[in-house]
Amino acid sequence: MITPAFAQGAGPAAGGADIALQVVPFVLIFVIMYFLILRPQQRRVKEHQNMVKNVRRDDTVVTTGGIVGRVTKVADEASEIEVEIAPNVRVKVVRTMIAEVRVKGGPVKAA
Repeated sequence: MITPAFAQGAGPAAGGADIALQVVPFVLIFVIMYFLILRPQQRRVKEHQNMVKNVRRDDTVVTTGGIVGRVTKVADEASEIEVEIAPNVRVKVVRTMIAEVRVKGGPVKAA
């Protein structure tokens, strides 16, 4: 009534195919992660670098700390810009800490 179960492989060639089949899901997961996570992130980094590079005087900027101000001084080679956050109050901000650039007198986005 009960048949015996045999745990025999088909031979030495079948072992190589098993390893290849076990690696395929990991490769597929890596490919999916690359297209869903890594490529969009690389695109956002490029856009941010381009935005920071093109900051000009009188642009309104928002820093990553949430400070909104108007750019008063920009040096092309410098890593810092000068931002006026209130009348006669100027601070130096590292370029990479700019989160958003709004054009001259651009409208504030509604929350």
